[in-house]
Amino acid sequence: MGLPQAIESLNERVSFLRESLHKSQTIKETMVTIIGSFDHRLSSLEAAMRPTQVRTHAIRRAQENIDKTLKSADVILAQFDLKRKAEAKILRGPHEDLESYLEAICQLRSIVQFFSSFKGFKGPDGVLNHANTLLSKAIVKLDDEFKQLLSTYSKPVEPDRLFDCLPSSLRPSAGLHPQQGERVKNPSSANNSDQEANGLDIAIYKPLTLIPPRILPLLHDLAQQMVQAGKQDQCLKFYCEARSSALESSLRKLGVERLNKDDVQKMPWEVLEAKIGNWIHYMRIAVKLLFSAERKICEQIFDDINVKKDQCFAEVTADSVLMLFSFGEAVAKSKRSPEKLFVLLDMYEIMRELQSEVELIFEGKACFEMRDVSLNLTKRLALTAQETFGDFEEAVEKDATKTTVLDGTVHPLTSYVINYVKFLFDYQFTLKQLFQEFETTGTDDNSQLAIVTMRIMQALQSNLDGKSKQYRDPALTYLFLMNNLHYMVRSVRRPLIENGKNPQKYIRYTPEDLERMLAEFFEGKTWIEQKR
Repeated sequence: MGLPQAIESLNERVSFLRESLHKSQTIKETMVTIIGSFDHRLSSLEAAMRPTQVRTHAIRRAQENIDKTLKSADVILAQFDLKRKAEAKILRGPHEDLESYLEAICQLRSIVQFFSSFKGFKGPDGVLNHANTLLSKAIVKLDDEFKQLLSTYSKPVEPDRLFDCLPSSLRPSAGLHPQQGERVKNPSSANNSDQEANGLDIAIYKPLTLIPPRILPLLHDLAQQMVQAGKQDQCLKFYCEARSSALESSLRKLGVERLNKDDVQKMPWEVLEAKIGNWIHYMRIAVKLLFSAERKICEQIFDDINVKKDQCFAEVTADSVLMLFSFGEAVAKSKRSPEKLFVLLDMYEIMRELQSEVELIFEGKACFEMRDVSLNLTKRLALTAQETFGDFEEAVEKDATKTTVLDGTVHPLTSYVINYVKFLFDYQFTLKQLFQEFETTGTDDNSQLAIVTMRIMQALQSNLDGKSKQYRDPALTYLFLMNNLHYMVRSVRRPLIENGKNPQKYIRYTPEDLERMLAEFFEGKTWIEQKR
């Protein structure tokens, strides 16, 4: 009984599930029909909205184009506004406000570049032509301003201003300028040697201001604008003419003259000696003050500008350098004479002193000629001094003066030669440098002066020996020789010992030496020997 009931119950459940599936199928079909209806309606709605979307997109694009156009218009209008302001500044000229004038030129260049490259602006030719015309007029005024500003501040430097920049020890006496006849002495070689040994540098030069510092930036900006405008040649021409004239006039006011060998040869010795002393003074002023300051302003005005600064500086200084060095060349090439030796040594000394500064100031390929002129003059002075040494030795030996000292005392020639030798020892440091120019045998420079002195004294001995034979009385002959020899030994002994850095390398005499030398002299032997 139980099984049939279970089967019946199961059949009922199956029937119920079949009915449920049938209802689900019916609902599904109904839902598909409804969804299909929605899809159709959405398609119809999209089709209806498409024209509206197209119009909205077009409106959005139009708005973006309008915004871009307005922005471009603002930029263009701003350029027109800048051009108007720049034009007003240009028309006023550079005299009222040079800095604003230079800014206006930069703005005009920017405006020309803008309209030349702005592709969206129709018909820019009129604006470009007007801006370029205005720019050309501005550059012409700029040229005039650069030239006028340079001329205004390129006046010759008065000698008093130059003297104020010198160390106190090198300044001329109050109220007396070198060109009026004062010889400013060159510091002695011994002093220079002592200063070097002690590491002292008391020669302090004050910087020379050729152009006021506030003007240099303006000249720099003007030069920069001219170079950018393609007027580099005009700019450099203006600069070189103004500065070259000012520099040359400064030297002329100081007293520098352009002299040749014939001019020097015709001068009385006293006049020439004074001019040489002044020339030494002028050399220091020119190199340490004028040329040095000229180099600095050239560097500052053309700093970061595409020009050949070295070439410019060379052109500015060329005539002045030749004018200054012409006198030195004339003296070095003029007829030699014993009294010229010491001024030649002074000139050689100042050239050696300034050589390193000349190399520094006139650096670069363009300034090679200036460096070469300086070096050649130094060598020429050294050679002339060396030849004068030889001339003096020969002149002493061959002196044919007929003057007879009646009482057998010291002959004028002896006094002259001894004083000459004493002066040589004032130039020990310079002579050491001079010997180094030509000495190739390896001889110690400290003994060279003693060797030269010995040759001169031997030449004097030979001459005095001949002069002693003019006496008829043998007693006067011997007295003459004794007096002259005693004078020579007494005069030369002390400076030779005191002035030498290494005294044992120089001549040293004792009373016994004097007695021996006198005895040897009367026997005709050589009476000067080097005692080590």
